[in-house]
Amino acid sequence: MPTSKKVAFIGLGVMGFPMAKHLSQAGHSVTVYNRTSSKSEMWTQQNEGRSAGTPREAASGAEVTFICVGNDDDVRSVVLGDHGVLAGVAPQAVVVDHTTASAALAKELNELCSAQNVGFLDAPISGGQAGAENGMLTVMCGGQKKWFDLAAPIISAYSQACNLIGPSGSGQLTKMVNQICIAGLLQGLSEALEFGKRSGLNLELVLETISKGAAGSWQMANRGSTMIRNEFDFGFAVDWMRKDLGIVMEEANRLQTSVEVTRLIDSYYKEIQEQGGGRWDTSSLITRLAADSS
Repeated sequence: MPTSKKVAFIGLGVMGFPMAKHLSQAGHSVTVYNRTSSKSEMWTQQNEGRSAGTPREAASGAEVTFICVGNDDDVRSVVLGDHGVLAGVAPQAVVVDHTTASAALAKELNELCSAQNVGFLDAPISGGQAGAENGMLTVMCGGQKKWFDLAAPIISAYSQACNLIGPSGSGQLTKMVNQICIAGLLQGLSEALEFGKRSGLNLELVLETISKGAAGSWQMANRGSTMIRNEFDFGFAVDWMRKDLGIVMEEANRLQTSVEVTRLIDSYYKEIQEQGGGRWDTSSLITRLAADSS
């Protein structure tokens, strides 16, 4: 087990709440902050730790400050300004941003942290709510090795894999690769299941069979059966996926690379949002195909 550290956790959403819990259970001294203070109060009622009134207060004295909020603007709102993390964090401490955000923001924050002799890692996560709750997230990091070596043993409290991919921004770029893969996998799985349904096949038996072969994937193993049953009130929401794919497409424009399939699937998710499914799981792509048969 890693040595107990004094840490802060900023952002207690569906991911951050259990991640901070795992840090506390691992024996770290945890201070939490959430914009909605009732969430912080709920967390401290259920876990060992304390809450702070501002990100600055939470980061004060923390060896590692973790951030897990919604988007670029949310990150800036808790990091910058008189009450932000950078106003309270000490030299030689590390700021770890688990938010899925832009690579440009990661580089911007890395420069700001470096100017204060503070470490920074962009460290987006994959594994969804279940991964956070079970402490089995995958963490993809960008930054300097010395900061990664300090933070990684602490991150192990809620991760099954944590790798340093490259310099600042590399974590966010890797998450973009991840989301491109997921979008394509889910569209392919949706089309396959609808094809099988219209063919009159026993889809549960089909999944049991093909999941053991070359077509097998995490999405098939964890979402195939729920897609068959039209269950989408869990997991990673369409709203958040569209936010992530927007970041992907913006970066693709900068790189002058084609993500045509990703753009098409993003338009499919827009249709689902317009039908009121913004909070459905991303596997709800199949609902578009089912509607075509009605």
